[in-house]
Amino acid sequence: MTAVAAPSVASLVQSVDWLAIAPPTIAAVVALVVLVADLFLGERRKALLGWVSVAGLAAAALALLPLLDGDRSTFCLQTLKGEQAACSYTADHFTLVIQFLVLAGALLTALLSVTGIKDAKNTPRELPEGEFWFLLLSSAAGAALLPASRDLATLVVALEVASLPAFALVGIKRDDRRSSEAALKFFLSSVTATAVTLLGVSFVYATTGTLHLTRIATALTHVDGQFHTLAQAGVALTLVGFAFKTAAVPFHFWVPDTYVGAPLPVAAYLSVIGKAVGFSGIILVTVVAFPSYADVWGPALAALAALTMTVGNVAALRQQATRAYSAVRLLAWSSVGQAGYLLVPIAAAAYSKDADKAIGSTVAYALMYAAVNLGAFAVAALVARTKPLNRISDYRGLYRSRPLAALVLGFFLLCLAGLPPGIIGLFAKVTVFSAAVDAGLGWLAVVMAVNVVIALYYYLQWTATLFRPAEGEQAVQRIPAPLTAAIGLTAVIGVALSGAPQMVLRFASTGLF
Repeated sequence: MTAVAAPSVASLVQSVDWLAIAPPTIAAVVALVVLVADLFLGERRKALLGWVSVAGLAAAALALLPLLDGDRSTFCLQTLKGEQAACSYTADHFTLVIQFLVLAGALLTALLSVTGIKDAKNTPRELPEGEFWFLLLSSAAGAALLPASRDLATLVVALEVASLPAFALVGIKRDDRRSSEAALKFFLSSVTATAVTLLGVSFVYATTGTLHLTRIATALTHVDGQFHTLAQAGVALTLVGFAFKTAAVPFHFWVPDTYVGAPLPVAAYLSVIGKAVGFSGIILVTVVAFPSYADVWGPALAALAALTMTVGNVAALRQQATRAYSAVRLLAWSSVGQAGYLLVPIAAAAYSKDADKAIGSTVAYALMYAAVNLGAFAVAALVARTKPLNRISDYRGLYRSRPLAALVLGFFLLCLAGLPPGIIGLFAKVTVFSAAVDAGLGWLAVVMAVNVVIALYYYLQWTATLFRPAEGEQAVQRIPAPLTAAIGLTAVIGVALSGAPQMVLRFASTGLF
């Protein structure tokens, strides 16, 4: 690598800041512990693996606290004077916010999974506990590594560490053809996107001679005229893999079938953590590595945002309430539409003088979306215990049989729609809308406004269904404690954030980079 061979670098020996890398490291170590413990534990005691995983993810999240006192970097190249030339891992404010989102989301997914695995026991679709927890923790470790990555090699490796276990999680239901097909579609689409991304990375490396993001940003400002087209192609192609993870159109075809085929907690995980991985990768390569090529990625992301929100919301609008798995499909298409909103501020950063503020809007929206979407999936998991086909029509009468669950789900849907009392959803949408207007992207703000109106219809329609009289008697079961905890935590977070929405924006946008 040219950057390594430069005479200004005195040594390739790099010190390791173990505190900085603690969050993803703890998740990875616990994954190995679970995998080994699975070999020695009997069937009756394998439920312990789930609680060990929950504890491991909680410990990884708590490891973020000592990092709040300032930015830390490790795996850095040193100059002859002993100064840091470029680093591969940085724990700055942006990293900590995304790592918190990822680890908290994985923790809530784990709580959902404890119940899901127990329910699947002694059925034809029993889930292998050791493998499940190992794969979930491994994917969470890769997802936590990605926002801290500051070179393209580490970014791609982190993306694949987060993705490869997810393929297996989607197809982990035994003897389920739908699950196998979903995993295959997810895998083939992802491999294609990754191949295109690696081609883009090779183009960027060929024109800049380095993989470190900060050095790429400097090198791209004085690219030789004959390599200008190659650099542009590299910038565009590098974004493809991350756009796939965000489910941006036209890289979204895997989403509905994958969500339906996967266990419900895994679908929830992909809808939140998968998006966090994709968006943090897009932010890093655009704002940190390619700011001088904003004229390339800015219009591309603006077009992707408009197309993604439109396709997602129109497809969600067309879901039939009586179709099998229509509730999960609606959440899947809704997540595609929400991805379009999340892309708006990143596109706006290309035209804005204050890129940090624009990116802060995306991060704030992602925090809101993570809490309420995981909560919606948690209530869907509750309904699926008695109505496994999970149709929207199955939610009729939920208020009569489960009043608190119905009120919570209604609140989550109103947050996603951006209507009171879901103040945090309204605040997040206004913040994103303002980012587009401030950047001069009036046409994109208009497209977003139209899509918000479209989305209102299907969110309100589902909300109204919760309070309609049920057809026949409703089966009522005792709610397991882990599922209750997941629903309760997301509800508390959503209500708390609605009480102080400005706190989210301040937390998300203060000194990101």
